[in-house]
This record gives sequence, structure tokens and C-alpha cells, in this order.
Amino acid sequence: MTKIALSADHRGAEAARAIADRLQKKGHQPELVGACNDEPCDYPERAFDVATAVADGHADLGVLICGTGIGMAIAANKVPGIRAAVVHDELTAQLSRTHNNANILCLSADLLGLARIEKIVDAWLDAQFEGGRHQRRIDKIHAIERGEDPRAPA
Repeated sequence: MTKIALSADHRGAEAARAIADRLQKKGHQPELVGACNDEPCDYPERAFDVATAVADGHADLGVLICGTGIGMAIAANKVPGIRAAVVHDELTAQLSRTHNNANILCLSADLLGLARIEKIVDAWLDAQFEGGRHQRRIDKIHAIERGEDPRAPA
């Protein structure tokens, strides 16, 4: 059972609640973080809550939904250890996991619609990190997080 932290700003709140229900029915352990209601709120707060839950190990993965997904990804990626990816279809969702080992999925409520979001979340959760040459690149991302030049020998 995968623990998944979810949150959204006011533009993605309805989709986040629907995805949480769907994930629970599929046997996952979703947790809505933050208000996730239709009241105006600032996406950096929601992104921080989910990103810290994933980085601290309280959740295995995270899903963030706002108008475009972009603001959520920018904010979440400021937390060390987070690899948040904005995706718009099932292929980019799959690749964000298999190649980039994304641990947070960022989605656009305004552009995708709930049916597409459901397919994207399913594709993302079904994908597994391939490792190999991709692990080398993830290691370089970790070097950047530590303030190191990723070209320097390990």
C-alpha cells in the first residue's frame, strides 16, 4: 500500500478530493494535506506541506494540483530530495517515474480535466524507476542539492 500525500490550491481542490477517493478505492493510502477546499489559498503552502511529507518519509509519493501545475512544481522542488514533475499526459507521467524517479506529480486542473488526471495518476503510479544510467543522473541532482558541481567526480 502506497502512502500518497495530496494537496491543491483552490483551482485543483475538487480534483484532489476526487483523486484521493479514487486512490483509496484502489488500495492506496491517500492523505489530503491542507484545506483542499474551494477557498482561495496560496499554492506554495500546499506544495511545501506535501513536499516535506515526502522528503521526511511520512508519505511515499505526492500529488499536487493547481491551475497549471507549474507553480506547485517550482515550490515543491525547493525542498531537498524532491523531484516534482509537471506532466500533461500518460507518457510524460510514465517517463517522469521511469527516467527521473519523480516523487511528486504536479498537474493542471485548468487544462486536463478529471478523466485525464485519473489516467495520468494511474500511469504514474504504475511506472517504476529503471535505475541504471538514470540513477547516475539522479545522483547528479543530489549533488546540486548539496551545492556541488554535478560534473565533479563522486
